[in-house]
Amino acid sequence: MAGRIRVGIDVGGTFTHAVAINSEAMKLVGRVKVPTTHRAAEGVALGIIEALKKLLSEANIAPEDVGFIAHSTTQATNALLEGDVASVGIISMGAGLNAGIASGVSKLGKIELAPDKYLTTYHEFINSGKPITREMVTSAVDRLVKQGAKAIAVSEAFAVDDSKNEEFVVGIVREMNLPATAGHEVSQLYGYKVRTRTAVINASMLPKMIESADMTESSVRDAGITAPVMIMRSDGGVMDIAAMRKRPILTMLSGPAAGVAAAMMFLRISDGIFLEVGGTSTDISAISNGRAKIKSAEIGGHRVYMRTLDVRTVGVAGGSLPRVKDGKLFDIGPRSAHIAGLHYSSFEEPIPNATVKLIKPMADDPDDYVMIQDATGERKQCVTPTCASNLLNLVPEDNCAKGNLASVQSAMAALAAHVNSQPSEAATDMLRLAARKCIPVVQALIKDHKLDPDLVNLIGGGGGAAAIVPFVAQEMNLRFQIAEHADVISAIGVGLALIRETIERQVVNPTDDDILRIRQEAHASVEKMGADPASIEVHIEIDTRTSVVRATACGATSMTKDSEVKQASNSEERKVLVAESMRVTAEQVKLDFDGKFFQVYSSDKVESRLMGLFKHHLRCVRVLDQAGGIRLQFRNAAFRDCTVDAADRTIGSLIEEFSEWGDAGKVIPDMVLLAGAKIIDLSGLLDSTQVLALARAEMESMPRDAQVVAIARLN
Repeated sequence: MAGRIRVGIDVGGTFTHAVAINSEAMKLVGRVKVPTTHRAAEGVALGIIEALKKLLSEANIAPEDVGFIAHSTTQATNALLEGDVASVGIISMGAGLNAGIASGVSKLGKIELAPDKYLTTYHEFINSGKPITREMVTSAVDRLVKQGAKAIAVSEAFAVDDSKNEEFVVGIVREMNLPATAGHEVSQLYGYKVRTRTAVINASMLPKMIESADMTESSVRDAGITAPVMIMRSDGGVMDIAAMRKRPILTMLSGPAAGVAAAMMFLRISDGIFLEVGGTSTDISAISNGRAKIKSAEIGGHRVYMRTLDVRTVGVAGGSLPRVKDGKLFDIGPRSAHIAGLHYSSFEEPIPNATVKLIKPMADDPDDYVMIQDATGERKQCVTPTCASNLLNLVPEDNCAKGNLASVQSAMAALAAHVNSQPSEAATDMLRLAARKCIPVVQALIKDHKLDPDLVNLIGGGGGAAAIVPFVAQEMNLRFQIAEHADVISAIGVGLALIRETIERQVVNPTDDDILRIRQEAHASVEKMGADPASIEVHIEIDTRTSVVRATACGATSMTKDSEVKQASNSEERKVLVAESMRVTAEQVKLDFDGKFFQVYSSDKVESRLMGLFKHHLRCVRVLDQAGGIRLQFRNAAFRDCTVDAADRTIGSLIEEFSEWGDAGKVIPDMVLLAGAKIIDLSGLLDSTQVLALARAEMESMPRDAQVVAIARLN
């Protein structure tokens, strides 16, 4: 068992959860929770350490059994929301005609981080048109420190093309024992002001984040664990602690990212909307083709060069309180049981002769929130979506939200009497009000990311998932599932997350060599952080509007490369699963490819268009992995299998056969390869030469007779 335990620690708003996962059996073998230590002098790091110690003790895990440990953190997000950041001195540089412009553009003054929360900056300029000396740098730093700077950001115009001046200056600053960030370290994109702003915000986090990282790592080592310590990133991957010490800005929103990582790695969701439901709020995000959907980040309304999961939060969840006006239920939330200091009726004993009292959860709130009390006013409870779902029998028996039905019936009867309704009607009204807050967000994610509604499932995670997700799915006529171990799904996601890095470069009309160079840089970055080279997958995106080439590399640590050992379903069970996802009968499903790592199933369908005047023939395709999970879904696709030797010809012929011509010229289909144990996503490329160049690079180490499946996504 040595080295086969993966530890994931998720820092939540109220509790910090820690789990231990046996990476060979992919089973949970330990779970604990401790209060999150927001207000401790050590910050949330104290709770992380307490959770780890408790987990090792209660699950009887020896330090040498731990092969991987990772945690999410709210420290960066909290620092920005509360303005708890260091003042930053900016050393800007520029030469020639750009000198004056660079100096002016980099004077950022006070940067708004959140309402009424600001980051103070100071400014010095060095003309890099002449040699920069150590004395010039130390003098500039001394002046900035005297003004109040606690960290330094170094940024030169066009350092994207040549970073040697930034490297020289930031090296001297670090020798002076000051935390520092250089612009080229946070982004390789043009846009001097945005790159400088990103470097400044990153630098402002360094003092606290480095202190937190050092404390966490030393505690892990003191516990006898030698595995590398990883930190959850905001894009759903993890990075090593050395990378976090340089770029703490990447840990923003790492909490919500953890749940999405679990949906992809533990639940094997290929296409869906993930709703992580807590007690007060619900985080909603999208997954397509096994990838979480990403967006560019903003801080305080300002662009920064950083990409995060597209997570959208709504103020309703499992513990939200209903509101009554003029004898009618009219809203639910944003206040929750936790804020009001009340317990859910689901988890209490019944109150005899219960009645409703309308309260203000906080001093400035309206007095229209529902509380349940006894005749004396001494016993108090609340009704929540969790209670309503229990009453309507929407909560699975083994779910953590399953409650005391007698207590729920008593409390809901009191609410129903107050609004002149029946308990089941009042419960339905509560859930409908909650669903109305979630449904527009789900619809927007489907639309914004061009998801196929026919392929989308709702996936519920978090302790409150059963309170919200089943009813939302019912209202939207979508399929849903509640995650196994839903209440600790984010901690599981942290424990199973892949090492990840994104490299971005601006290249006008990139050549195949440009793309391959950027791909190799991303590949090398995750390999350096400990990813097994055989597991690394690199996805390339080309944005023709901004000339950005983006390479995102993901890879597993070596201990997980053979961990796909969940009990595989038999062939009939797989057919039934595929048929359900396609909405056809099992008899209509064919097994077209049966490989060592993947199976490909298909079913032919006919779709009527223009009121039945035209028929459109579709070939629905599903790709299953060894464990019997659906990894890829295609509403319409064409595919061919071949060997590595014949892959060029096969891919080329598929592209030629299914390319379309439009106003912009030739448009090739999105391509995906199944090559060995890898899924190689070649979508988003502009022409067949780019597709073939990347395909060759991905398959160069494979045996020439190894099997490959090339899939073209069709309209």
